[in-house]
Amino acid sequence: MSPATLGDRLPDAAGKVPPDVILERFLDWVAGLGFELFPAQEEALLEVMAGRHVVLDTPTGSGKSLIAMAMLWKGLCEGRTGFYTAPVKALASEQFFRMCNEFGAERVGMLTGDASINPKAPIVCCTAEVLANMALRQGADLPVDYVVMDEFHFYSDPERGVSWQVPLITLPDTTFLLMSATLGNMAPISEALERATGRSVALVSGRDRPVPLEYEYRDTPLHATIEELANAGRAPVYVVNFTQQACARLAQSLTSLRLCSREEKKAIFTEIRDFRFDTAYGKEMRRFLGFGIGVHHAGLLPKYRLLVEKLAQSGLLKVIAGTDTLGVGVNVPIRTVLFSQLCKFDGEKDTILTVRDFQQIAGRAGRKGFDDLGWVVCQAPAHEIENRRRMLKESASRRGRRRKAVRKRSAPRGFVPWNERTFERLTTSRPETLESRFRLRHGMVFDLIQADESARNGGRRANFGSLRRLIAACHEPAATRDRLIGQSAELVRSLHRGGILRMAARPDGGYRVEADRELQMEFSMHQNLSLYLVSTLELLDQEDPDYALDLLSLVEAILEDPGIVLRRQAAKLRHELAARLKAKRLPFEERMERLREVTHPRPLTDLIEPTFDEFRRSHPWVRGDSIRPKRVGREVYEDSLCFDEFIGRYDLQRSEGVVLRYLSRLFKVLSRGVPDRFKTDAVFDQLGYFHDLLTRVDSSLLSEWERLWSLEDEAGGA
Repeated sequence: MSPATLGDRLPDAAGKVPPDVILERFLDWVAGLGFELFPAQEEALLEVMAGRHVVLDTPTGSGKSLIAMAMLWKGLCEGRTGFYTAPVKALASEQFFRMCNEFGAERVGMLTGDASINPKAPIVCCTAEVLANMALRQGADLPVDYVVMDEFHFYSDPERGVSWQVPLITLPDTTFLLMSATLGNMAPISEALERATGRSVALVSGRDRPVPLEYEYRDTPLHATIEELANAGRAPVYVVNFTQQACARLAQSLTSLRLCSREEKKAIFTEIRDFRFDTAYGKEMRRFLGFGIGVHHAGLLPKYRLLVEKLAQSGLLKVIAGTDTLGVGVNVPIRTVLFSQLCKFDGEKDTILTVRDFQQIAGRAGRKGFDDLGWVVCQAPAHEIENRRRMLKESASRRGRRRKAVRKRSAPRGFVPWNERTFERLTTSRPETLESRFRLRHGMVFDLIQADESARNGGRRANFGSLRRLIAACHEPAATRDRLIGQSAELVRSLHRGGILRMAARPDGGYRVEADRELQMEFSMHQNLSLYLVSTLELLDQEDPDYALDLLSLVEAILEDPGIVLRRQAAKLRHELAARLKAKRLPFEERMERLREVTHPRPLTDLIEPTFDEFRRSHPWVRGDSIRPKRVGREVYEDSLCFDEFIGRYDLQRSEGVVLRYLSRLFKVLSRGVPDRFKTDAVFDQLGYFHDLLTRVDSSLLSEWERLWSLEDEAGGA
């Protein structure tokens, strides 16, 4: 008989339970799990039950998620609402399923921007951006009593950090739990939270790991290192790569190693026998798993990532070739973390990993309850390993004779060197101090204007009040806040010129700013160039037969590029043009010149480029943002392609997740970022087409939640 869950221990009368009873029932549940709390867990648990904000800074594997469960459990017992937030959908969905198992599927929901499951539940798992957007629109009126912010070190992310800051300064009545293994000095953030809420913040920290780590630096070839680790009982090994392509190449090459016994392969087959590998990459994924090799990165469909995590938790995988997404807390239980390199591309150039990034990833080694030790292994640079191998081979073959100089293999272009000292520094240094990354966007300003409008409707007078309060309370220095005031005025004027905001007369003879009454309720502007999109839509002729397709191209132009897709489109066009030019017998030099001019399809550039140049001149806040014409969603729709057909057309099997994520964002902006006045019947047809396509590709989250709820119903009926 399985032990009672937290849901089974809920009191009959929520909201009338004394705090000591809430704590006692939670501790009974912990005792049933068969382990004792660590000192830091005990301290954090008592602070949570006392109603304080808690900053929990303890190593990976020290049970921070247990404290998150305690806070959400407290909310349930009190009849209140709790949110769990994470930086990525994968982690939010992982915790969503865990909480469904413990609290009951009917009590847990999920919001990730492109997925909504049971959103009115008393416990909601969501990405940080979702909560930030809700907090901007509703502020203190948002019905959320407890918030767990996992992986809080994302507060310092240059682009996304504002989403971790906004709830702290807009939800004064909410109790927060801020968690990470690499927080650094939290005093400034704690002091700001105390000022915003008028309540104390408890800092709970510890450096002792439940499973100690051992560190090794290897100069053997990568395959030899992996094979040696597996044979030494240090599997599962998570090999950290920094591109999705590198993950796939490594997984393919590892199939030549004998990692699993016949019995282990049979167990894997039994586990995956009924799983539907029904997309283009499914066949390759199944083959890798048959060798005990998993692949884990954001380019995979969610159902394949969930399968890899499930098999890893069952101990069936020997090696997982993944990216650094492991560092955001995704639960892939592993014994050894193997860094293939210590540098990565940061969006502009290759740099050595930060201490925080390194320690976030390294900290995943060692499984509590399974391992006495975890191992963190770093490979020396590949060219140095190869040079050492050549020298040893030459030395052995020329022993006793005059040695011949060995030609060394040089470092690759753009290589950022690291060595054993670099590795030691990353293992022993403290994480960098978190920096405020607050910035204003027109979507934020629009949400805050709507918040003021709701306040007026509720009887309170407000005009830019929410915007002023947000800037005044943000964690930036005074000089930066002064600049933000000026920037906010420019953003308001831009929204007014774009027709998003209107000036309404007040009874006292003045004016107030409010949202255009014709905008749909769910209208949002969370793309950096959303205002450009709305402004330029005015130039399209709705009577034009190509109107809906051109509208789709404008939407695509403000979305982030799916790089791998655009490269494959350009390559296909070059291949086709090369064949035509060769058939015409054009000289080689002329053919090469023509081929160098080929790019991916960029529809509507005659309209987009000049209008964007004009837009940027009149909107200084655009700064480094750029327009990106492309034809991805338009190609899918115009050619009536299903998901697999588009994947096959460009050989994108290893990047299915990239395509799915891009089409999901396209659908979201088309639905919520385009005002209804621009939506003709043809545009609504597009919405239906993409909604159906996305639903068919991967509905694994919703299906699994429905299965959990049906199982609970069956158990209740029994």
